[in-house]
Amino acid sequence: MMPLRFADVGYVALLLALLLAAYSTVAAWVGRSVPALLTSAYRGAGAVAALLSLAALALWGSLLGHDFGVRYVAETSSRAMDPLALVSAFWGGQAGSLLFWAWTQGLLTAGVAWRNRHRYPTLMPVVLATMLGVQTFFLFLLGLVANPFVRVPLAPEDGRGLNPLLLDVGMRIHPPLLLTGYMSFIVPFAFAVAALVTGDLGRTWTGAIRRWTLLAWTIQGAGLLMGAWWAYHVLGWGGYWGWDPVENAALLPWLTATALLHSVMVQERRGMLKVWNLALAMCTYTLAVFGTFEVRSGIIASVHSFAQSTIGIYFLGFVAALILGGGGLLLARLPALRAEGRFDALASREVGFLANNWLLLAVAAATWWGTIFPLLSEALRGTKVAVGPQFYRAVNGPIFLALLILMGIGPLLAWRRTSGASLRRNFRWPVLAAAGGGLGAGIATGGAAVLAALAFAACAFTAGAISLEFVRGVRVRRRAGARVLPALGQLIAANRRRYGGYIVHLGITLLAVGVIGSSFFQQARDVSLPPGQSATIGRYTLTYNGLSSYREPGVEGTVADLAVRGALPLALQAERRVYVNWEQQPVTGVAIGTTWPWLEDVYVLLTGWDDNGKADFRVFLNPLVGLIWAGGGLLLAGTAVAAWPVAVRQPALARNVAPVLQGALPDA
Repeated sequence: MMPLRFADVGYVALLLALLLAAYSTVAAWVGRSVPALLTSAYRGAGAVAALLSLAALALWGSLLGHDFGVRYVAETSSRAMDPLALVSAFWGGQAGSLLFWAWTQGLLTAGVAWRNRHRYPTLMPVVLATMLGVQTFFLFLLGLVANPFVRVPLAPEDGRGLNPLLLDVGMRIHPPLLLTGYMSFIVPFAFAVAALVTGDLGRTWTGAIRRWTLLAWTIQGAGLLMGAWWAYHVLGWGGYWGWDPVENAALLPWLTATALLHSVMVQERRGMLKVWNLALAMCTYTLAVFGTFEVRSGIIASVHSFAQSTIGIYFLGFVAALILGGGGLLLARLPALRAEGRFDALASREVGFLANNWLLLAVAAATWWGTIFPLLSEALRGTKVAVGPQFYRAVNGPIFLALLILMGIGPLLAWRRTSGASLRRNFRWPVLAAAGGGLGAGIATGGAAVLAALAFAACAFTAGAISLEFVRGVRVRRRAGARVLPALGQLIAANRRRYGGYIVHLGITLLAVGVIGSSFFQQARDVSLPPGQSATIGRYTLTYNGLSSYREPGVEGTVADLAVRGALPLALQAERRVYVNWEQQPVTGVAIGTTWPWLEDVYVLLTGWDDNGKADFRVFLNPLVGLIWAGGGLLLAGTAVAAWPVAVRQPALARNVAPVLQGALPDA
């Protein structure tokens, strides 16, 4: 009798979860009129989450136990990999990443059901049926199409190991964040479907999704940032974003979710944009699934994509079902989706939000078109026409610039209508900040980069407008006797949603400064140096000291020692690694040193060497890149502030200054 293995337990758990998810989907739908069935559906959601947790543990057990009789384990792991790398091998292949998606969705479904069961009794049966229906689709794929527990007839002594590009610490964080972000967008989708099915089309569903959408948006944004950081440190091409098709696929739902987070405030405040918000909620999840189709079908070439697979056709059918089903529901309910208000003036906050949405969708549409155009050209003309970064920069660059300016204009506008006097008063200091920022950038560059100066001026305008909001609020609290820092804390605590959003916008502005600086002012040079010789790039002198080599289990490396003289001396090591099972794919170990006060990265690649020790390098100077990571951190911090639960009781000082605030601050 063969011993029971982790893989056997995992596969049985998947099959049981499939059956239970299918039953619970039907039970939740029928349970709208049969309470006993609805109760069993809620319990079924928890049981599915438990079974998927068991399956996830079984896959980790197989990986950590080196069960190479499991095909997935043999393809994605080896004995030379450390335990943390084995843990990340879970999502390093197609079947494992699908299991990760299904597992996290199972936990999310159970969490949404538990938290909202009694809050939204009308919507929740349809929400639960929708989420469990999608869960059934993924479990069908895992059980019958892409099973991570399939065994091979003869187990090898060792596995091939994970792709070397995926061994970096960034890839232990980036993929699970993106997969979780993709998956989490199902919550606004499910509530939108429930609103359309039940006819409860008011503000209930929008209130239910706000924090869940913000959570998904934050996770997806963190995944995008981590992916950029990984690309910058690992891929060795000197950048952090190349408009790769898979990068684009991850960006698209984030853009539409950003639009949803803004426009839903108009519905909550004015009862407008109902059709728009429902369409955005459904579009966001559809784009998440479409991105998964791109990655898993093998129809695109990318460092991120999986090999060509029949699983893509299932995702394509799923995307079609989402579009047809969601579109049909929306069309059926159109007569009941009339706006409760109207736009009173162009100079109003709701018009600003609508303009923001149009610009975000313009970026999404241009990015989507650039991603699929090579596929369409190949299908229609037999020739694949590549769309490179130049297209995206030329089309999306001006739109992003307009979005940046609009981020500064929005806080200065009131709801319904903004008076001329208010516009003049509110715009004076931000415009002066823009003039100063543009002039300073022009002087710093000697007038050689007019577009960069305009972009920096836009950043200064937005930062000035947002800062003005904080200054006004703190000033009012100072009049009530508070000191500056406590006043700032009280201001944020009194309206976390508003000021957390402003912090997010400041983070995006800071990130934009880093993108502008590194895009317009990057320098690159190829040098070939014998040991002891130096080369100059920009304000830095690079000295090559010689080569050394090392050997570790499963990998061999060659290291070049470098010294950089500039504002501060730097010691760098650039290397090339070759993994035993991946000899045709050497991996670059990029040497990166950040210098002050320019926040400039000296970025060095070892591209080759000869028997005499002479080495070839490609050297980049990347100004202001550090602001990208700092801005990303500020963005995440602002999101946490905006999502933090509001205290029931306010401090005494906040109560005392509330009447003053109502008269002193513009309407929020």
